[in-house]
Amino acid sequence: MHTEMKNMIPYHVTDWDDAYANMPHIPESSQFPARWSQAAANFRKICISKGSARLDQRYGELARQEFDLFLPQGTPRGLVVFIHCGYWKAYDKNYWSHLANGPVSNGYAMALPSYRLCPDVRISEIVSDAALAVTTIAKLIDGPIHLAGHSAGGHLCTRLVSQPSPLPATLASRITTCLSISGIHDLRPLMRTKMNEILRIDQREAEIESPSLLAPQANTRLICWVGSAERMELIRQSALLANIWSGLRATTVYHMEPNRHHLNVVDGLSDPNHPLTRALIG
Repeated sequence: MHTEMKNMIPYHVTDWDDAYANMPHIPESSQFPARWSQAAANFRKICISKGSARLDQRYGELARQEFDLFLPQGTPRGLVVFIHCGYWKAYDKNYWSHLANGPVSNGYAMALPSYRLCPDVRISEIVSDAALAVTTIAKLIDGPIHLAGHSAGGHLCTRLVSQPSPLPATLASRITTCLSISGIHDLRPLMRTKMNEILRIDQREAEIESPSLLAPQANTRLICWVGSAERMELIRQSALLANIWSGLRATTVYHMEPNRHHLNVVDGLSDPNHPLTRALIG
């Protein structure tokens, strides 16, 4: 038997709800939303005092179709759009403002959109929200566009650079980097979870909206970033897309950050010099 086969760890999921449950496996997990909200509020306050925040801007007429835009000093070098997590059913832009510190300190404008949530809408409609948000925001800032998303947001940003893309072709050509942080790229396993009572994913939607079942746009540069302390399904989902798209002419990077779990793996974006920020805008 080959050495590689001897060292392989058997992996078999028997409880799909537990496989995608992050909170029960992270110490003090219930405290993280309040920490995010406070850090975000503090950052917005600083930006408002400097006149560098454009808050609660509309990209559509429906509820939650809003975004915040944070600007650097001088002319932006380009645009970063960050799409938040929450399994398509929780949170909004106001939890994540502080993550703009890394890109903005490096001279980039950064936008954070909210989007409509399940069960009020389906995931396919959230994909449309994400596309409309990026299309609207891109008109405000010249230069290259870097997409980033965390968990469900990682799904949304990779879906935007999949074929067929919901973005206009001229806009898609401006996208330089797609950074999926602990993203979910195959929706089919979620059909086995109890939260699918809220998400309502069916086989057709999974096939249409799963980036791992689609081809990347031409010249896609994909970074799949995951924490070493993540749930195995999140690690597998990240490795999955990097693996598949590397065979479909995308430039792909898969990186596992040591000692990071699902709730803090995104923190690096708040640091101008963190490897996560450098990977996004580098």
